[in-house]
Amino acid sequence: MIDVHAHLDAFEDVKDVIKEAKKRGVKKIVTAGYNLLSSKRSMKIANEFDGVYAVVGVHPENVEEVDKNYLEDLKSLAINKKVVGIGEIGLDYHFTTETKEKQKKMFIDQIELANNLGLPIVVHSRDAMGDTLEILKTHTPKFGGLMHCYSGSIESAKELLKLNFSFSFGGVCTFKNAKNVCAVIENLPLEKIMLETDCPYLAPVPHRGERNEPKYIPLIAEKIAELKNVSLEEVVNETTENAEKLFNLKNH
Repeated sequence: MIDVHAHLDAFEDVKDVIKEAKKRGVKKIVTAGYNLLSSKRSMKIANEFDGVYAVVGVHPENVEEVDKNYLEDLKSLAINKKVVGIGEIGLDYHFTTETKEKQKKMFIDQIELANNLGLPIVVHSRDAMGDTLEILKTHTPKFGGLMHCYSGSIESAKELLKLNFSFSFGGVCTFKNAKNVCAVIENLPLEKIMLETDCPYLAPVPHRGERNEPKYIPLIAEKIAELKNVSLEEVVNETTENAEKLFNLKNH
């Protein structure tokens, strides 16, 4: 199995976290940056451990901390052989809409960087699906994209499928109040679904409220198998193949 979205730089015991994940059958992990420092740390972890890869980018909540050279800095990280995408990037209007225009510009700039480097993008979209879709339609990622921790509607998912997007789901799909997310999973083709933890956040049931780790990926795979009414083996094989294809992991 592959955890396509983790934040390994949040762990002081990262070596043990990776070891435990591998014991549970999680052979590969993509660790995501959310600003330049986190992206640098993620790249370092990826270079240190077999089966770990990084995506580098600036999260919309960190828009105020970038300087005019940030794209050059990101580019210098992205050319590393263990970096497999630009992310996590996108729009987040949950806490404030005051930075909306700055967020949009940064999102577009990072999509263009990914296109120039031949990399896919990993998108975070919270309370901003309309603008997210508009930008993705006018600045379409040329090398594929992943909507991480997708919580949008089935209608938006259909629009994103037209743009060749995939979707990753984590612990939220195991929550009792996640009817919308579960309905989306039921309606999406399995070849567009991947597994993620978004650790250390959003641990799946029965570990909700605890520290999340990649070792819990099998619980998410089991839930998706249940929702899709297919075998666990099919979910494991298909999601692994999907992730390897999007992030070109077989060639790394």
